[in-house]
Amino acid sequence: RSEEYYVKMMIAWFFTTALAKQWDATIPYIEQRRLAPWTHNKTILKAIESYRITPEQKEYLRTLKIK
Repeated sequence: RSEEYYVKMMIAWFFTTALAKQWDATIPYIEQRRLAPWTHNKTILKAIESYRITPEQKEYLRTLKIK
């Protein structure tokens, strides 16, 4: 069980870093909800916490959370 958590967290960190470095190439994965819901929301959470994501991008990401 813990291994699964770390794999999902690694995927979330990967996409968070990708958003910071290549926003235009990565944002479609979030917009199209191509990630599992937990990973999707964790990616958004980590991106919102990141100083490398602009305030405007953070606002947009907040609208993409899966409820």
